[in-house]
Formats: sequence, C-alpha cells, structure tokens
Amino acid sequence: MYPVTLTGRVVTLREFQEDDAASSLSVVGDDQVTRWLSFDSRSPAEAVTMIRGAMARAQLESRTEYYLAIEHEGAFAGFARLGLNGVKAAKLGYAIRVDLWGKGLATDAARTLVEYGFARLGLHRISAAIGPDNAASIAVAERLGMTYEGRIRHHVYTNGSWRDSLLYSVLRDDPVPT
Repeated sequence: MYPVTLTGRVVTLREFQEDDAASSLSVVGDDQVTRWLSFDSRSPAEAVTMIRGAMARAQLESRTEYYLAIEHEGAFAGFARLGLNGVKAAKLGYAIRVDLWGKGLATDAARTLVEYGFARLGLHRISAAIGPDNAASIAVAERLGMTYEGRIRHHVYTNGSWRDSLLYSVLRDDPVPT
C-alpha cells in the first residue's frame, strides 16, 4: 500500500519526502537520540541516503517496511517503523526529536502504527527490541500493552560497543490498554 498517511491523536505518520533529509538530522544526527537506537548518528549525506532508501522501499510491490515520518503541529518530529519479518510479524521502532521528548508523541505514533499493523496489514505479532537503560521507550512499550519476553545479549553494536536489548511484544488478540 502506497502512499500511507495515518492520523493519531496528536501526530500524523506519512511517507518520507526528499526534503525530510535535513529535518531528519534532528533525530538521526543527534547523539542524544541515537544513543537509544540501533545505529550511530548519521551525517547529512547519510541522512539523505536513509531517506531516499526509505522512499524507494515504500514503493516496492511487496512492501517490507512501513518507515514513516512523524509530524506534530505540521513539523517533522521523528520517525516510526514497522519492519515486516516473517509470517504476519513485524518489528516496531520509533524515535522523536529531543525537544519533543515527554509529550506522548512516541506513544501516539507507536500506537497508531501498531493499530495499523493489526487492522490493515493483518499482522499477528509486533515486537520491539529496546535498550535496557531506555526507560522512556520501555514505558511506551508497556503503555501499548506489550509483554516483556526477555533479554537479547549483545544484540546491537552501536557507539563502539555491544548493547543488550530487552524484547517486548504484543499479539493481535492481546487486551488493548485504555
């Protein structure tokens, strides 16, 4: 399905556009944000490559991911991603600009994408791998009704060292928190 635009309570998720590369540096180029992600901070050229890659993959006939820009009050706020992996399963990821942390944008974006995954994509399971020290992201997963499944040792190599991840998941038939 292309293009996709999803409306949450306070955010809109939409396909990336070429001019998002500069704005995306407020997320992918910020060490405070990428500290929590599975990759190191990116340069302006790497951000352009990332955005162009997401745009190209969005138009594949058999779409393998829904990597969407998050907008809040008409401005780029971050990104959310469902990476399809396996039969009716996906991996969830999200990141928000530092100046917008603590405003519920990650929760709204993640909830909107999870609902889309179950209702429109027919997914059965959505998982998220979160750094053990990322209390804010763990709280997002818990607000989404995700269940803690365990620790993946040395799961991600980022910022010059290996990092464990905590695995959370939600199934289509799990109770939805209110």
